[in-house]
Amino acid sequence: MSKVKDIVIVGGGAAGFFAASILSESLVGLKITILEKTSKVLSKVKVSGGGRCNVTNSKNSIGDFSKAYPRGKNQMKKMLKHFSNQDMVDWLEGKGVSMKVEEDGRIFPFSNSSQSIIDCFTTVCEDNDVELLTGMKVENIKQDEEVGFVLSTNKGDIGAKHVLVATGGFPSLGGYDFLADLDLNMIEPIPSLFTFNIPKSPLKFLQGLSVENARVKVLGTKLEEEGAVLVTHWGLSGPGILKLSAYGAKSLSERDYRFGIHINWLGNKSEDELRNELIDYKSNYPSRKVSKYQLFGLPKRLWDNLLSQSEISEGKIWSEVSKKSFNKLVENIYRMELAVDGKTTFKEEFVTCGGVDMGEIDVNTMQSKKYAGLYFAGEILNVDGITGGYNFQNAWSGAFIAAKNIIKENNDAE
Repeated sequence: MSKVKDIVIVGGGAAGFFAASILSESLVGLKITILEKTSKVLSKVKVSGGGRCNVTNSKNSIGDFSKAYPRGKNQMKKMLKHFSNQDMVDWLEGKGVSMKVEEDGRIFPFSNSSQSIIDCFTTVCEDNDVELLTGMKVENIKQDEEVGFVLSTNKGDIGAKHVLVATGGFPSLGGYDFLADLDLNMIEPIPSLFTFNIPKSPLKFLQGLSVENARVKVLGTKLEEEGAVLVTHWGLSGPGILKLSAYGAKSLSERDYRFGIHINWLGNKSEDELRNELIDYKSNYPSRKVSKYQLFGLPKRLWDNLLSQSEISEGKIWSEVSKKSFNKLVENIYRMELAVDGKTTFKEEFVTCGGVDMGEIDVNTMQSKKYAGLYFAGEILNVDGITGGYNFQNAWSGAFIAAKNIIKENNDAE
């Protein structure tokens, strides 16, 4: 076979480039090749965090950090012990990329540009002679007694002693067909981070409005999350909704993304607390216009909308609010009911739940339990996190562990 490499990395994304960076700095002189099926590399890194690249999160406890993974929590605990979020920050800063922590715990490059991360990876790989082949679609991977593995691509066969699969996730099982001959246990992929479509929303004219600490519950389930909720022209988005979609990925898929939700616009405030505070306010300010002062720090546009839904006209004063309208207002603030009918994928951070079953992998090496020399890292595995830098950390940790084991295997063989 004319094309034989020492190491082939399938996928030119976050996990692939980070692994190539680690490998190329330690294994000088070996042929390390990245195969990318598209013409562009690191595309998700480029768009993450609104183009700023949310590299990871600052949670400093492995236990707390791992709770951000609806699938793969226990595996991530082990992976983070090998390579943590702080390890990633230290690695980048060691390459001259200054990092910063934002109030919500997300970590970004100080430049506020994902290009800083892209340039870091590509520079390390170029300086260490990593070969990048774009437009290379891997169609099949087979074990080979002579070279280790043979990868069939749209441009011919390539042999490799070590293979790291870091393609990212796919929207359907068909995307994983190139692994079919390996007979790995696969978990059917479904979307994990998505927004809610609400065609008949009474909030549709409030697009752009955000409430910081709303609590959203999916009716008929135990799914409930608190966080920022953003009103969009198609429904609801924001970290609170995305977190709910991640933890509820399987349950909501089974419902074909048609379900009811309750929103408590005040987060953890109880119905009794809300009712009593409104009673006190009504008693203390009977002649004050209800619409003049929005209560509980709610945005003015939302307050006006809540009043309208509660049949409280703009000029009405508190003493004129009927018991029926008062109860409606309590209901709309505490448990506004909305009907979700469909989803929209969160384009910045498309994530799949599913992929290669983690039971196929030794998380201490990221190596296949069936095939020595075959490794996996990143979203191709059945590990997914909520929004906030957690999915990239899965990529960094897995890529580092795989790279270090390949380095060890190579050194031991010398």
